[in-house]
Amino acid sequence: MRGARASSTAGSAGSSARASTAGGSGGSSIPASTAVDSAGPRAPAGEQAADLKPGTLAGSDRLPGWLVVVVPALVELIVGGYRISGPSLWRDEAATISGSQRPLSAIMALTLHQDAVHGIYYLLMHVVVAIGGVTETALRLPSLIAMCLAVGLTAALGQRLADNSALPAPKLTGLLAGLLVVVVPLTTRYAQEARPYALTTLFAVLATYLLVRAAASGRWPWWAGYAAALAVTGLVNLFAVLLAVAHGLAVFAARTTGPGVQPPPGTRPASRTLSRWLIATAIAGVLLAPLAVASIKQSGQLNWVTRPDPSTVASLMRDFSGATLLIPVIAALGILGCVAGPGLRRGGFTLGWVALPWLLVPPVLLLAISLADPLYVERYVVFCLPALSLLAAAGLVWLIKLSGEAATKRGIPAGRTRLLAVLPSALLAAAIIGGLVGPQLAIRLPSARADNLRAVAAVLGAHERPGDAILYLPWDTAVISRAYPVPYAKLRDVGLGQTPIASATLRGLPAAPRVMLGRLRFVSRAWTVQWIPPVPSAGPVRIGLVTGSGLRLIGRWHIESVLLSLYARS
Repeated sequence: MRGARASSTAGSAGSSARASTAGGSGGSSIPASTAVDSAGPRAPAGEQAADLKPGTLAGSDRLPGWLVVVVPALVELIVGGYRISGPSLWRDEAATISGSQRPLSAIMALTLHQDAVHGIYYLLMHVVVAIGGVTETALRLPSLIAMCLAVGLTAALGQRLADNSALPAPKLTGLLAGLLVVVVPLTTRYAQEARPYALTTLFAVLATYLLVRAAASGRWPWWAGYAAALAVTGLVNLFAVLLAVAHGLAVFAARTTGPGVQPPPGTRPASRTLSRWLIATAIAGVLLAPLAVASIKQSGQLNWVTRPDPSTVASLMRDFSGATLLIPVIAALGILGCVAGPGLRRGGFTLGWVALPWLLVPPVLLLAISLADPLYVERYVVFCLPALSLLAAAGLVWLIKLSGEAATKRGIPAGRTRLLAVLPSALLAAAIIGGLVGPQLAIRLPSARADNLRAVAAVLGAHERPGDAILYLPWDTAVISRAYPVPYAKLRDVGLGQTPIASATLRGLPAAPRVMLGRLRFVSRAWTVQWIPPVPSAGPVRIGLVTGSGLRLIGRWHIESVLLSLYARS
């Protein structure tokens, strides 16, 4: 038995060394036996899953490496693509249409004047709209593709981090990590939304993967790729630069080792990794500085955000876990993933030291800042979800190891030991999948979005008449007309002062109240659009303009978050 364990450990270490050498060292003269992660020395042989029952997990790592990446990505394509056009476009997606469906010069003007943080995304979507139009599927397809790539990269990252951490079955860990991202309804939500949060997740995973590769090889091309990926992450979501802080904790942790764990000969100096990370991060910071300055000047765009409270944290935990009942299950697996193998006992680019700061640091920092200056919105930290999946996957695999050891100590025959080793993790995985079927179906319903703008347009189209006017109260609601524009195009907008393109804004600018009142006096019927409940930051609701012009209410429709009213003259 002892010989078998030693052989298994040696094979794992050799496999990792070959991967590291092939992946980044090129023609390096470092022997394969010493080509280890620069910032994270491997644990001694006795700590490398040597107690694992032979054969319990060995078969899982016979999977081809490409399959570990491709399977989760394809599953996400199926799950994320299922009924992608089902939910109605909502107000944020209407803003995407408004921002991207204009000339390139107008997009640049909008970026400089009002919406710098989404400028890059609008440029991308300008191409998408030009090719595919403004259907739900065409608009959401880039997000679906980005999420598929993010899932595949998460699997690749999970495999590499599990190998770095000397965990059993690195390929199984990576495969589970990718699949765990897929099953969370939050992943589906942002794979089916024409906003930049799926892209943010993709580039956050890519930046983390490139950091791990750069630390292992020490070569500048990897560090240059990391700096570029970090910069692009910030370009699509400026708040995602908090990921760099999480990465910094992993880099600093690489300078330490646990008690009794000594860096093996040939380990790359951690000080070099730190200095190169600082340089790469500084380059990304310089590239993002103009965007940061512009976004500070445009901070009024976030005047609708409120201060977080305990329910904010509870919602984050529920949505990252997939369902309230699964919070303790996912939390337990995450904790088990933190202690798997050497866990957090030694520094380095182990799974625990990379995933745990990535999961906690960005949300905690943004929540803390928001207590003084409200900035936190859950979708701004969706890019942290893969970190939880990495920890939960490691927890599931480590549970197999622990269960197998417990069965072996009880003298249970080898055949039954393998079954008993896998059974607890299999039951937990089944419980997770079973608990998320309902939420996955629910996330595709119209009620899963704040607005049902398709239904609003349908009501308007069914009841409007030639010569009808429309008034957005407050003007902030004007954005909904961009989602399904056909019925709105037949109405006279009596509140419009300046068009979106002319004003370099998403919604345009409203006319003065006296101008609106003068226009209303010459219409026989007028529609009004309001938010339910009212949004105080959106501006005043001047319903008196309508009633003061001699019009009276004859119809009202409450559709999700929108109140549509029809007024006519007596």
